Amino acid sequence: MENKQIPKLSWAIGLLALLIVIFSGGIIGLGLSPIVPLVTSLLVVVIFSKMRRISWQAIQNDILSGLKTGLAPLFLFLLIGMLIGLWMATNVIPTMLWIGFKISNAAWFLPSALLVTALVGSMIGSAFTTLATVGVALMGVGIALGFNPAVVAGAVLSGAIFGDKSSPLSDSTNLAASIAEEDLFAHIKNLMWTTLPALLGTFIIFLLMGFNHQGGSVSKLTGLANLLHPTWWAIIPLGLLMIMAWLKIPAIPTLLVNIGVSGIAFMTTHHAADLSQTLLEGFKTSSHNPTLMALLNRGGMMSMMPTVIIIMLALALGGLLTEQKILEAVMAPIVKHIKSGAGVVTGTVITGITANFMIGEQYLATILPGQLWKTAYDRVGLSRLALGRALEDSGTVINYLVPWGVAGSFAAQTLGVSVSSFAPYVFFALLSPIFSLLSAWTGIGLKKNKD
Repeated sequence: MENKQIPKLSWAIGLLALLIVIFSGGIIGLGLSPIVPLVTSLLVVVIFSKMRRISWQAIQNDILSGLKTGLAPLFLFLLIGMLIGLWMATNVIPTMLWIGFKISNAAWFLPSALLVTALVGSMIGSAFTTLATVGVALMGVGIALGFNPAVVAGAVLSGAIFGDKSSPLSDSTNLAASIAEEDLFAHIKNLMWTTLPALLGTFIIFLLMGFNHQGGSVSKLTGLANLLHPTWWAIIPLGLLMIMAWLKIPAIPTLLVNIGVSGIAFMTTHHAADLSQTLLEGFKTSSHNPTLMALLNRGGMMSMMPTVIIIMLALALGGLLTEQKILEAVMAPIVKHIKSGAGVVTGTVITGITANFMIGEQYLATILPGQLWKTAYDRVGLSRLALGRALEDSGTVINYLVPWGVAGSFAAQTLGVSVSSFAPYVFFALLSPIFSLLSAWTGIGLKKNKD
């Protein structure tokens, strides 16, 4: 007989505590790749499942259930790897780099990078696509200016996350609105109570950091710009990307069309074997300048494989924890006993953050807290809009700070900076839950039911 009921509270708490020790001890204490703690955690949860007399077949089904939730982003990552390689080879990203080198000012670079990625992210509704295109170019400019790569990644990520969170085209924004059962545009409007203060605070921090920056020279940028070969062709794929996003065409067909168009342009000056090599291994510049080699030698499906491996393991672990209701066992008793609006929002934010670190998948870290806390908002007289905002301020943004998370792993691979390095500088993601809690406990911007 399968035991798929909620496990005992003491068992669930003990298991989660053990997993936290494995992750923190392995990644922080021993400096290991997330792969080892993830495999160890999977083994521990499987043993826990057998102790509850769950069959091997059910355990496998739970693992596969977790993997299914990540099939779309996993395929998306492979497409993005191919697109980056082609855009490097066809001078799309080098053209953006050339423009950035020509107009960059060190003092204003960090806040400019924040606003540019925020604008692009809002227009196309995808933080991943923003990072893989203008984000890669801005990383190159920032590094050439002498900035710490982790700081540049923090600025780029902060803007991209804001854009994704605020766009009606964003999957995560639509998901949070649907879980809260509220109108999408009412949800986005209500988000601004915490999202705009977080963006403003982030802008001020990066502005101060930019003015205090020492290092990097305009002459160095000019020298690098002279080694690049900008092309008018870059307008076509960039424009196509924007147009398809505005037409609300999903990300996978959008990327496939862009890969097709860029592949045709690539074939005008290369052979089919070169195209195959670029799609698989990425672009390799002929320049011997070490800075350009570091900036341009990117892309390809194989470059995404370390990220794909980490995400698959994290999704498998998340499937076990979710399907066997381990997180629910810990949170359900707490939900029933909270009586205030501030407590309900606080609980939602904490659950969203915890779910991100335990499951590693952005959508699950939004869905699970929504399911757990939805009725509590009705009980304490809060609008479901408050639920949607709390889900976004925790479940959506925090995944970029998780080394084994889908978003965090992708950002680290794409920008070339580890999560542990850039996490302290992703100020928008750090400030969003803080402003959410401030709103909850002060009542400012906390929407209540009209009834």
